[in-house]
Amino acid sequence: MTSEAIRLDGVEKSFGAVRALAGVDLVVGAGECLGLVGHNGAGKSTLMHVLSGNLTPSAGELSVGGAKFSGGWNAAAAQGAGVRCVFQELSLCPNLTVAENVRIVHRALKGFGWKTRARDLIRAKLDEIFPGHGINADDEIADLAIGKRQMAEIARAFTVKEGPLRLVILDEPTSSLDAVTAQQLLAYIRKETARGTSIILISHLLGEILSASDRIVVMKDGKKVADRKAADFTRNSLVAAMGSEAREHKRGEARKATGDILVKAQPRTGGTASLEARKGEVIGLTGLAGHGQTRMLLQIYSRRQAEARGALAFIAGDRQSDGVFNLWSIGRNVTVRSLKALRRAGLIDLAAEAKLAEEWKAKMAIRTPDMDNNILTLSGGNQQKALFARALGSDAAIILMDDPMRGVDIGTKQEVYAMIRAEADKGRTFIWYTTEIEELTHCDRAYVFRNGAITASLGADELTEEKVLEASFAEHAA
Repeated sequence: MTSEAIRLDGVEKSFGAVRALAGVDLVVGAGECLGLVGHNGAGKSTLMHVLSGNLTPSAGELSVGGAKFSGGWNAAAAQGAGVRCVFQELSLCPNLTVAENVRIVHRALKGFGWKTRARDLIRAKLDEIFPGHGINADDEIADLAIGKRQMAEIARAFTVKEGPLRLVILDEPTSSLDAVTAQQLLAYIRKETARGTSIILISHLLGEILSASDRIVVMKDGKKVADRKAADFTRNSLVAAMGSEAREHKRGEARKATGDILVKAQPRTGGTASLEARKGEVIGLTGLAGHGQTRMLLQIYSRRQAEARGALAFIAGDRQSDGVFNLWSIGRNVTVRSLKALRRAGLIDLAAEAKLAEEWKAKMAIRTPDMDNNILTLSGGNQQKALFARALGSDAAIILMDDPMRGVDIGTKQEVYAMIRAEADKGRTFIWYTTEIEELTHCDRAYVFRNGAITASLGADELTEEKVLEASFAEHAA
């Protein structure tokens, strides 16, 4: 039996003048977890679309199980060869149930009773990967929170009905998962590779990559620039290989809040504790995913809009459903929040609008040759940069952020963290839900949610993973 699950030799892919892949060689060993990292736009997702058969390469060869693939490599061929992919932009059909979505990848589920078999298949895999997941196989995808949608898609990728399961590509699989479910997935990855399944893990969370991978490949500008055993990398050397500088961030010190209280809100679903945010504060919302954090942000947004009290901006984590305008250009997606300020004599000043878009393209390092290109021409991480640009470039005094770093590379994250701190020092207020406990170190205070209620309020010097998780499982509000 060959030790190679899949191999790419000299793969190239261009989109017009943009060369997304520039001769990539890649080997994934049988039973290996390969970590794949690189900044947004480095070519990672394009490479995964080639591997999954959704894109035809401009040049190059592909081998499966040690044998060169001679037929036309497409999605059906990839599926038949046992290649599955969980894309960063989730691909489940929202109008179908969880079980019905399983049928899409398993054509053998047909005839009388197929839906019962589909339910059993996905339920068993969800139970194995994410114990206590709380997902019903008859739930419609559109009704699930993004974290549960991600769990359902991951579980579907690992279900086996007919044919082999050779390679599973996980593109930012924990981006919408809380710390507990993320650890469940990483534990399952180790279990699955021990069975002989190969996994490509793409993540901007470098701690995950270093702990879960056997080998790490770094991409930059459509090329492979490093390929070494995971044990040969440190976090700093991995960041350096990506072309960025590792910056040490010290845990925040408790700051005395002296600004006026701009936001005071009590969750509608339980408890007596309330949230307060003062001018110039960065307030974190944390706890297990789906316990009322996003609902709290929407409650604040809706109430202040109804009362016409101050300008707000909202940065969505689920950018496809709640963030980008799919039919608009990148520039228009950035400037839409600022159109009122761009009016001259009742009309939009197009030159000023273009200038604002270009200014934030540079500040956020949005990778595009032209801001007039459609927003969907950008990688997922670059789309998220555009949403940051929209909010930060506006006149909003209060910025609400719903797990906004989903799919954003480490270099951009460091820049955004610095921007948030600088804007807070100028008097802007940020209320920030994050599933990454490490990001709480950038907050002045954080509220932990459990079952829709606030169970703890932690100062900057108390924001440890242990305290957050302890409060996340508490039954009574603080």
